Amino acid sequence: MVFINSLGTDFRIWNKVRARLGHDVSTLVYDKRGHGLSDIGKTPYTIELLAQDLIALLDRLSIHKAVICGLSVGGLIAQGLYAARPDLVAGLVLSNTAHKIGTPEMWNARIDAIMQNGLASILDATMPRWFTAAYRRPDNAAYQAYCNMFTRQPLEGYAATCAALRDADFTAAAHKISVPVRCVAGDQDGSTPPTLVQELASLIPGAVFSQIANSGHIPCVEQPDAYTALLRDFLSHNLLHGE
Repeated sequence: MVFINSLGTDFRIWNKVRARLGHDVSTLVYDKRGHGLSDIGKTPYTIELLAQDLIALLDRLSIHKAVICGLSVGGLIAQGLYAARPDLVAGLVLSNTAHKIGTPEMWNARIDAIMQNGLASILDATMPRWFTAAYRRPDNAAYQAYCNMFTRQPLEGYAATCAALRDADFTAAAHKISVPVRCVAGDQDGSTPPTLVQELASLIPGAVFSQIANSGHIPCVEQPDAYTALLRDFLSHNLLHGE
Protein backbone atom coordinates (compact mmCIF):
# COMPACT_ATOMS: atom_id res chain seq x y z
CA MET A 1 0.00 0.00 0.00
CA VAL A 2 1.41 3.36 -1.08
CA PHE A 3 0.47 6.45 0.95
CA ILE A 4 0.46 9.96 -0.51
CA ASN A 5 0.28 12.83 1.96
CA SER A 6 -1.63 16.08 1.76
CA LEU A 7 -0.71 19.66 0.93
CA GLY A 8 1.53 21.21 3.56
CA THR A 9 2.50 17.97 5.30
CA ASP A 10 5.16 15.29 5.03
CA PHE A 11 4.86 11.53 5.20
CA ARG A 12 4.87 11.48 9.00
CA ILE A 13 1.08 11.95 8.93
CA TRP A 14 0.91 8.21 8.19
CA ASN A 15 3.08 7.06 11.12
CA LYS A 16 0.24 5.99 13.42
CA VAL A 17 -1.61 4.11 10.69
CA ARG A 18 1.50 2.31 9.49
CA ALA A 19 2.33 1.29 13.06
CA ARG A 20 -1.16 -0.18 13.45
CA LEU A 21 -0.96 -2.04 10.15
CA GLY A 22 2.29 -3.57 11.38
CA HIS A 23 3.82 -6.29 9.27
CA ASP A 24 0.46 -7.42 7.89
CA VAL A 25 0.60 -4.92 5.04
CA SER A 26 3.68 -3.78 3.14
CA THR A 27 3.63 0.02 3.01
CA LEU A 28 5.50 2.77 1.22
CA VAL A 29 5.51 6.45 2.13
CA TYR A 30 7.32 9.24 0.34
CA ASP A 31 7.36 13.03 0.17
CA LYS A 32 6.12 14.44 -3.11
CA ARG A 33 8.33 17.08 -4.68
CA GLY A 34 8.35 20.38 -2.85
CA HIS A 35 7.33 18.80 0.47
CA GLY A 36 9.24 17.43 3.42
CA LEU A 37 12.84 16.67 2.50
CA SER A 38 12.18 16.17 -1.22
CA ASP A 39 13.66 18.65 -3.66
CA ILE A 40 11.43 21.36 -5.05
CA GLY A 41 12.52 20.55 -8.59
CA LYS A 42 11.34 22.43 -11.62
CA THR A 43 8.13 24.43 -11.49
CA PRO A 44 5.33 24.80 -12.42
CA TYR A 45 3.77 21.62 -11.05
CA THR A 46 0.80 19.73 -12.40
CA ILE A 47 -0.97 16.76 -10.88
CA GLU A 48 0.15 14.79 -13.92
CA LEU A 49 3.78 15.67 -13.14
CA LEU A 50 3.36 14.62 -9.51
CA ALA A 51 1.81 11.35 -10.70
CA GLN A 52 4.76 10.78 -13.03
CA ASP A 53 7.09 11.21 -10.05
CA LEU A 54 5.24 8.41 -8.28
CA ILE A 55 5.32 6.23 -11.39
CA ALA A 56 9.09 6.68 -11.57
CA LEU A 57 9.41 5.77 -7.89
CA LEU A 58 7.30 2.62 -8.27
CA ASP A 59 9.26 1.59 -11.34
CA ARG A 60 12.53 2.24 -9.52
CA LEU A 61 11.42 0.01 -6.64
CA SER A 62 10.03 -2.66 -9.02
CA ILE A 63 6.54 -2.30 -7.55
CA HIS A 64 4.25 -3.55 -10.30
CA LYS A 65 0.89 -3.15 -8.57
CA ALA A 66 -0.22 -1.52 -5.33
CA VAL A 67 -3.16 -0.13 -3.43
CA ILE A 68 -2.83 3.64 -3.51
CA CYS A 69 -4.06 5.67 -0.54
CA GLY A 70 -3.99 9.39 -1.21
CA LEU A 71 -5.17 12.16 1.10
CA SER A 72 -6.30 15.55 -0.26
CA VAL A 73 -3.89 16.44 -3.07
CA GLY A 74 -2.61 12.89 -2.61
CA GLY A 75 -6.03 11.68 -3.71
CA LEU A 76 -5.76 13.74 -6.89
CA ILE A 77 -2.28 12.33 -7.51
CA ALA A 78 -3.75 8.84 -7.04
CA GLN A 79 -6.41 9.63 -9.65
CA GLY A 80 -3.70 10.97 -11.95
CA LEU A 81 -1.66 7.81 -11.45
CA TYR A 82 -4.64 5.67 -12.39
CA ALA A 83 -5.33 7.78 -15.48
CA ALA A 84 -1.74 7.39 -16.66
CA ARG A 85 -0.89 3.84 -15.53
CA PRO A 86 -3.94 1.84 -14.43
CA ASP A 87 -1.84 -1.31 -14.56
CA LEU A 88 -0.02 -0.16 -11.41
CA VAL A 89 -3.19 0.24 -9.35
CA ALA A 90 -4.89 -2.64 -7.52
CA GLY A 91 -7.27 -0.36 -5.65
CA LEU A 92 -7.72 3.23 -4.53
CA VAL A 93 -8.43 4.78 -1.16
CA LEU A 94 -9.34 8.38 -1.97
CA SER A 95 -9.26 10.13 1.36
CA ASN A 96 -10.50 13.65 2.11
CA THR A 97 -10.27 14.55 -1.55
CA ALA A 98 -12.38 15.10 -4.64
CA HIS A 99 -12.36 15.10 -8.43
CA LYS A 100 -11.82 18.88 -8.24
CA ILE A 101 -10.95 20.91 -5.15
CA GLY A 102 -11.62 24.62 -4.79
CA THR A 103 -11.75 27.36 -7.41
CA PRO A 104 -9.00 29.13 -9.35
CA GLU A 105 -9.76 32.33 -7.45
CA MET A 106 -9.34 30.60 -4.10
CA TRP A 107 -6.03 29.00 -5.02
CA ASN A 108 -4.65 32.17 -6.61
CA ALA A 109 -5.52 34.15 -3.49
CA ARG A 110 -3.74 31.60 -1.31
CA ILE A 111 -0.66 31.62 -3.52
CA ASP A 112 -0.54 35.42 -3.39
CA ALA A 113 -0.95 35.43 0.40
CA ILE A 114 1.85 33.00 1.14
CA MET A 115 4.27 34.45 -1.39
CA GLN A 116 3.80 37.86 0.22
CA ASN A 117 3.63 36.86 3.88
CA GLY A 118 4.81 33.26 4.25
CA LEU A 119 3.03 30.08 5.32
CA ALA A 120 2.70 31.23 8.92
CA SER A 121 0.30 33.92 7.72
CA ILE A 122 -2.35 31.32 6.83
CA LEU A 123 -1.76 28.95 9.75
CA ASP A 124 -4.66 30.20 11.88
CA ALA A 125 -7.07 29.88 8.96
CA THR A 126 -5.81 26.44 7.92
CA MET A 127 -5.65 24.47 11.15
CA PRO A 128 -9.40 24.65 11.97
CA ARG A 129 -10.09 23.06 8.59
CA TRP A 130 -7.57 20.32 9.25
CA PHE A 131 -8.25 19.40 12.86
CA THR A 132 -11.22 19.34 15.21
CA ALA A 133 -11.43 21.73 18.14
CA ALA A 134 -10.78 18.82 20.50
CA TYR A 135 -7.46 18.08 18.79
CA ARG A 136 -6.43 21.74 18.64
CA ARG A 137 -6.33 22.15 22.40
CA PRO A 138 -3.30 24.13 23.67
CA ASP A 139 -1.86 21.24 25.70
CA ASN A 140 -1.73 18.87 22.71
CA ALA A 141 1.95 18.72 21.79
CA ALA A 142 1.17 16.66 18.69
CA TYR A 143 -1.02 19.47 17.36
CA GLN A 144 1.76 21.99 17.89
CA ALA A 145 4.11 19.68 16.00
CA TYR A 146 1.76 19.66 13.01
CA CYS A 147 1.63 23.45 13.10
CA ASN A 148 5.42 23.43 12.91
CA MET A 149 5.34 20.88 10.10
CA PHE A 150 3.05 23.14 8.10
CA THR A 151 5.01 26.37 8.52
CA ARG A 152 8.31 24.65 7.72
CA GLN A 153 7.27 23.26 4.35
CA PRO A 154 9.20 24.76 1.41
CA LEU A 155 7.30 27.87 0.36
CA GLU A 156 7.90 27.47 -3.37
CA GLY A 157 6.89 23.81 -3.26
CA TYR A 158 3.68 24.61 -1.38
CA ALA A 159 2.77 27.37 -3.85
CA ALA A 160 3.51 25.17 -6.85
CA THR A 161 1.32 22.41 -5.42
CA CYS A 162 -1.49 24.94 -4.91
CA ALA A 163 -1.21 25.76 -8.62
CA ALA A 164 -1.40 22.06 -9.47
CA LEU A 165 -4.55 21.75 -7.36
CA ARG A 166 -6.01 24.83 -9.02
CA ASP A 167 -5.61 23.33 -12.48
CA ALA A 168 -6.65 19.74 -11.70
CA ASP A 169 -10.05 18.37 -12.72
CA PHE A 170 -10.72 14.62 -12.85
CA THR A 171 -14.49 14.92 -13.22
CA ALA A 172 -14.49 13.41 -16.70
CA ALA A 173 -11.98 10.69 -15.77
CA ALA A 174 -13.69 9.42 -12.62
CA HIS A 175 -16.18 7.17 -14.41
CA LYS A 176 -13.29 5.31 -16.09
CA ILE A 177 -11.95 3.95 -12.80
CA SER A 178 -12.61 0.22 -12.67
CA VAL A 179 -10.67 -0.95 -9.60
CA PRO A 180 -12.13 -1.12 -6.07
CA VAL A 181 -12.42 2.35 -4.55
CA ARG A 182 -13.13 3.58 -1.03
CA CYS A 183 -13.80 7.31 -0.62
CA VAL A 184 -13.16 8.53 2.91
CA ALA A 185 -14.31 11.72 4.64
CA GLY A 186 -13.85 13.25 8.06
CA ASP A 187 -17.15 14.39 9.51
CA GLN A 188 -15.67 17.77 10.49
CA ASP A 189 -13.39 18.29 7.48
CA GLY A 190 -13.38 21.97 6.53
CA SER A 191 -11.19 21.54 3.43
CA THR A 192 -12.99 18.72 1.62
CA PRO A 193 -16.36 18.34 3.37
CA PRO A 194 -18.16 14.98 3.37
CA THR A 195 -20.62 16.18 0.70
CA LEU A 196 -17.73 16.81 -1.69
CA VAL A 197 -16.20 13.40 -1.04
CA GLN A 198 -19.63 11.82 -1.55
CA GLU A 199 -19.85 13.60 -4.89
CA LEU A 200 -16.56 12.01 -5.93
CA ALA A 201 -17.82 8.58 -4.86
CA SER A 202 -20.97 9.06 -6.95
CA LEU A 203 -18.84 9.60 -10.06
CA ILE A 204 -16.85 6.35 -9.69
CA PRO A 205 -18.60 3.08 -10.56
CA GLY A 206 -18.89 0.88 -7.48
CA ALA A 207 -17.09 3.27 -5.14
CA VAL A 208 -17.96 3.02 -1.44
CA PHE A 209 -18.19 6.11 0.76
CA SER A 210 -17.11 6.01 4.41
CA GLN A 211 -17.10 8.75 7.03
CA ILE A 212 -14.89 8.88 10.10
CA ALA A 213 -16.40 10.51 13.18
CA ASN A 214 -14.68 13.19 15.23
CA SER A 215 -12.10 13.99 12.59
CA GLY A 216 -11.17 16.84 10.30
CA HIS A 217 -9.13 16.86 7.11
CA ILE A 218 -6.44 14.45 8.34
CA PRO A 219 -8.25 11.54 10.02
CA CYS A 220 -5.17 9.32 9.87
CA VAL A 221 -3.73 11.63 12.53
CA GLU A 222 -6.82 12.30 14.64
CA GLN A 223 -8.47 8.87 14.44
CA PRO A 224 -5.77 6.35 13.51
CA ASP A 225 -7.63 3.35 14.94
CA ALA A 226 -10.75 4.05 12.90
CA TYR A 227 -8.68 4.85 9.82
CA THR A 228 -6.67 1.65 10.08
CA ALA A 229 -9.84 -0.40 10.59
CA LEU A 230 -11.27 1.14 7.44
CA LEU A 231 -8.15 0.24 5.46
CA ARG A 232 -8.20 -3.33 6.73
CA ASP A 233 -11.88 -3.61 5.83
CA PHE A 234 -11.18 -2.33 2.32
CA LEU A 235 -8.32 -4.77 1.82
CA SER A 236 -10.19 -7.77 3.22
CA HIS A 237 -13.30 -7.21 1.12
CA ASN A 238 -11.61 -6.33 -2.14
CA LEU A 239 -8.01 -7.33 -2.44
CA LEU A 240 -6.95 -10.20 -0.23
CA HIS A 241 -8.63 -12.85 -2.32
CA GLY A 242 -7.67 -13.60 -5.87
CA GLU A 243 -5.10 -10.84 -6.33
